[in-house]
Amino acid sequence: MTGKRAVAQLLQHLQSVGVSHVPRVTPIARRVASAVKPAASRQAPPTAAQRQSAVARPDEAPQRARLPSAGAGRDQDLAVPAALPEVAALVQQSPSSRAEREQALCALQGIVAACARCEQLASRRTQTVFGVGNPEARIMFLGEAPGREEDEQGEPFVGPAGQLLNRIITATKLRREDLYICNILRCRPPGNRNPLPQEALNCREFLQAQIDVVRPEYIVCWGGVAAHNLLNVQTPVSRMRQQFFQYGSAQVLVTYHPSYLLRNAEAKKLVWEDMQFFMQHLGMQAN
Repeated sequence: MTGKRAVAQLLQHLQSVGVSHVPRVTPIARRVASAVKPAASRQAPPTAAQRQSAVARPDEAPQRARLPSAGAGRDQDLAVPAALPEVAALVQQSPSSRAEREQALCALQGIVAACARCEQLASRRTQTVFGVGNPEARIMFLGEAPGREEDEQGEPFVGPAGQLLNRIITATKLRREDLYICNILRCRPPGNRNPLPQEALNCREFLQAQIDVVRPEYIVCWGGVAAHNLLNVQTPVSRMRQQFFQYGSAQVLVTYHPSYLLRNAEAKKLVWEDMQFFMQHLGMQAN
C-alpha cells in the first residue's frame, strides 16, 4: 500500500468516527549522523548576506532554533540572538588589505568585550578572549573555549594545552605568528566545562565574522567541540581525521585537542599523523 493511499484511508476512518479536524503537525528535521561530507561534495554554507537575513534583527523578538544537542539524542530549542548591525557592517566592508583586516578585527574585539549574551559567563570572566595572529593567515586554528590562563591573559592557547600546541606548531615548521587562533567561545566556562549549545550559538556571530574577515584557506579544528560546532555535526573525531570538509571557501581538517593529549598520551601519535597529512597537503614536510 502506498503512503498516499494509507493516508487517504486513515482520513476516511477518522471522518467515519466523527473526527472533523486533524491538527497540522510541523515535523522536526532529524539529525543524520552522516551529514558531514568531504570537501569535494559538501554544499557550501550560506553567504554572509544569507546568514544576515536569517538572523533576527535587533528590533525583533529572538527566533528559536532547533539544533541537535551534543550527545543527548534529542533536539534542543535554542534562541537565536538578535544580529548586531555593527558586526554586519564590519563584514560587509570586505576588508582586503592587512591594515583593513587588523582594523576590522580590532573593532570586532571591542564589540565582543562588551558582550553579555551569556549572563553566567559574562559575570564570571576576567576578560573576553578574542583571538590572535595574522589577520591575513592562510591557516586558522580553532579551539573550544578559554581556560584559566587564557581568561587571565586574554589570549587563546597559552596554558598547558597551548604550550603543547606550540610544540606541535614548531614540529610542523609553521610559526604561531603566521596563524590566526581563536575559539568557539570567547569567555571561559566555569570549571572549564564544554560550551553549552546556547553559549556556542550566542558566540557564533563573532566567530563567523572573524572567519569572514581573515578568510583563511584552511581551518584546523582542535577537538570535537570545535568541529561539531563549526560543521554542525556530531561525528566523532576518530571518523573525521585525515580528510577535508568544506566550510565556505575554507577546507577544514579535524584532529584531537591538545588538552586531550595531556590526558591521553597515546593520542599524540594520532595527532602527529594528522599534522603530517596536513603538511603533505600543503607541500611541506614536518620534522
